Amino acid sequence: MKKLFPKSLLAVVLCCSAGLTVRAQQRDTVPSPVPPPTDISPFSLGNPQQFEIADIAVTGTEFLDKSLLLSLSGLSVGDKVVMPGDHFAKAIQALWGQRLFSNIAIYITKIEGNKIWLEISLVEKPRMSSFTFRGIKKSDADELTTKAGLRKGQVVTEAMQQSTFAVIHKYYAEKGFRNVTMRMEEKKDPAPAVNSASVIFWVDRGHKVKTNDINFVGNYSFSDQTLKKKMKSTKVKARFTLHPEMADAWKDTTAQYDEYWRRMEYLSVSRTLQKLDPYFRPNIFAAAKFNDAKYEEDKEKILAFYNSKGRRDVQIVADTTYSSPKGDLNVEIRLEEGKKYYFGNIAWRGNTVYSDTVLNRALGIKKGDVYNLELLSKRLGNPPGPEGGDIGSLYMDDGYLFFQVDPVEIGIRGDTIDYEIRMQEGPKATIKDIRIAGNEKTNEHVVRRELRTLPGDWFSRQNLIRSQREISQLGFFNPETIGINPVPNVQEGTVDIDYKVEERANDQLELSAGWGGYIGLTGTLGVTFNNFSLRNIFRKETWDPLPSGDGQKLSLRISSNGKQYRNFNFSFTEPWLGGKKRNPFSVNFYSSHQSPYALARYYGQTVENPDAYLKVMGGAISLGKQLRWPDDWFSVMYSIQYQRYKLRDYNYFGMPGFESGTANNLSFRITLQRSSVDQQIFPRSGSNFMIYGQFTPPYSVFNPEKDYKSEPIAEQFKLIEYQKYRMSAEWYVPLSRPRGADNKSLVLKVGAKFGYVGRYNNRTTLSPFGRFELGGDGLSNFTVYDRDIISQRGYPVYYTSNPKLNPENGAPPAGYSGFTMFNKYVVELRYPFSLNPSSTIFGLVFMEAANGYRDFKEYDPFRLRRSVGVGARFFLPMFGLLGFDYGIGLDRLRPGGGLKDAAKFTFMLGFEPE
Repeated sequence: MKKLFPKSLLAVVLCCSAGLTVRAQQRDTVPSPVPPPTDISPFSLGNPQQFEIADIAVTGTEFLDKSLLLSLSGLSVGDKVVMPGDHFAKAIQALWGQRLFSNIAIYITKIEGNKIWLEISLVEKPRMSSFTFRGIKKSDADELTTKAGLRKGQVVTEAMQQSTFAVIHKYYAEKGFRNVTMRMEEKKDPAPAVNSASVIFWVDRGHKVKTNDINFVGNYSFSDQTLKKKMKSTKVKARFTLHPEMADAWKDTTAQYDEYWRRMEYLSVSRTLQKLDPYFRPNIFAAAKFNDAKYEEDKEKILAFYNSKGRRDVQIVADTTYSSPKGDLNVEIRLEEGKKYYFGNIAWRGNTVYSDTVLNRALGIKKGDVYNLELLSKRLGNPPGPEGGDIGSLYMDDGYLFFQVDPVEIGIRGDTIDYEIRMQEGPKATIKDIRIAGNEKTNEHVVRRELRTLPGDWFSRQNLIRSQREISQLGFFNPETIGINPVPNVQEGTVDIDYKVEERANDQLELSAGWGGYIGLTGTLGVTFNNFSLRNIFRKETWDPLPSGDGQKLSLRISSNGKQYRNFNFSFTEPWLGGKKRNPFSVNFYSSHQSPYALARYYGQTVENPDAYLKVMGGAISLGKQLRWPDDWFSVMYSIQYQRYKLRDYNYFGMPGFESGTANNLSFRITLQRSSVDQQIFPRSGSNFMIYGQFTPPYSVFNPEKDYKSEPIAEQFKLIEYQKYRMSAEWYVPLSRPRGADNKSLVLKVGAKFGYVGRYNNRTTLSPFGRFELGGDGLSNFTVYDRDIISQRGYPVYYTSNPKLNPENGAPPAGYSGFTMFNKYVVELRYPFSLNPSSTIFGLVFMEAANGYRDFKEYDPFRLRRSVGVGARFFLPMFGLLGFDYGIGLDRLRPGGGLKDAAKFTFMLGFEPE
């Protein structure tokens, strides 16, 4: 509502026998009440008089505090006022500024001598009894209510209306609706309360406006397509048309097509795609909504790109947006590229620790290189980059925390810029105090023993990064929120380091029923405590639900489907045996009982002896040690393992004569491993290498005269004899820079595995134990204790190295007893959807190739079964890994067969199959 008078006119003075009134009004307001008549002497500008305010009455208010309003007016009892004067005008101005009233009037109700009585009459603006949004979805209305701060009882003011309109406009502009129309309808609502109104906000979003095209003018060095790729948040919509819109505001396109043919640009794929762009643009997945703030950021990215290419004088001299004929948005940007600059002479000043030669090598910038200020800052390590390799990292890894570097331009010769790099090396910093916060459950010594930063040592940035990695590898804390804050003290030459961690639940409970391949329906009860404390087992106050905090691991698991299959597994691990060195110690025990009925039923066979079974009992003890050479990423593990197999009429191993009997498998394994991955669940960088050899005692070597092959198979396998070698390697490479608050990035995983098991000499028969079984999902064949199960997505278990002859989904052929060699190669492209510690989720696409071989004669590393597919992984602290893959076995595709005949859905629970 508009005022009837300009802002400079604050009061109207009326002299009449009825009284003196000063008032301010709006249109469509109720008229002011007429004061009672009284005898008041007229005033004139030529005869000003001073009065003392004897009393002030405030009338017309329903919800507002009268004493507060009187204070806001600036008038109070005892004040001296001059009539005529501006005291009342100032009071009206002060009250009007609150924007709470539709009418304000000040009446002089009585005058006695030099005393004056006043009445401030107010008409409050209505209060909102209810409000609704019309024309939009309920979910949008709920969100707008929160964003605009609307509530019942709120005073209906023009400011409220404008702020609500601004919120609505911003909300829909961010969604791509740039032509929103709005109006507010106010209806008098006497029912709930006096002077109240119901308000309706009418909203018409209009159609979603997308970015139709982005055109550049003055970009002689780089094509439009190149510059568009630098605009990460402003994308153009897909297009397929025979009638393109040629609406460039500044660009002259008359001679462009002639140049395309004359210069034979059709031989260039990029140039051809650029010419096809008005007709065909395949980016159907691009979010083409236009956002003003992100557009401004994208313009800065274009300038940064030009600067990185030596164009330090580049400018965006003008830019505009306008509607296309179809109502979408076109963007035009005019550039002045400027000339190209190069690095000239680079001189070092103030360096005493490292020579100019060493610093030049670390800088990696030579005279004549294209000028790039961003690259110069990055190579100087100002600040040091997370990947290291810069000047700042070079100094900080050697203790020079107070190191400072300042590149100064000392001359510009034409297109060449000379630099002088001034350095203040400062003293080395000594670590003073280490403080750890956030470990509410985990004992502090568990965190401290993982740190590479110790009080009294020189400061090292590299050791900080390594400490962060070691804390993350514990698995007890959220790896995304581990904080490290060095607190330097320049006067003392020391630094305190504050570590901040966030505990996360990592104990796992498994209570499930599932289909376990040929054993059918299986129930499983398992629990894993990953932060167990054995020394507190008799202290009740530490039980939550078991004693915890020392970083030990305790696992119990029981699976059964009744009489046909039972399995029990127990393990305990102490990662720091003795508490002083990283010497992991673990013990493991397992026992199982399996009836051949399930296996026979799965393969359509019959069992003659109802008491037939396979019993397996085994255990292992292992001790590891972290190495210092070749580097401290290496570790070695020694383990002794024993399994006892007892069979009764169990024809599973494919060797006639070995249906009943007892076999003993005692072996020694030595494992060499190097692991530098940054974290366990979703590694972004680093690698894993593992190689091990496993050996049983060479019984045949101790008895050189004995002919083992002449003995019955059951006798030969009483003491199992073999040698076995395994090797695996994995690399994780980030393909994009981390984005967002949780540092999401695209990661490439590349892996390879190899295995071999063989005899010591030709006088013995290689047993079926310790061999390899390939294919499947690692779940349906997880009950096989005598084999290393190497899964392959997209394939069932296979029994021959020839993909064309593989009997799929059938019983093992006669004489099959497992592969003695295998190869497997994996490539995965991973992207995280959530890195929240309560639910880590990432998707992947994969390519796999694998195969198994019976002996060296059959071995061919290039004869492989290939598969491709997609998958997802869910890591929940309570349940561990949940995941699925949909793989297509390329070698399962047959003429006349459908894609589903070659595809296989794989589900995983608790662990990632090999």
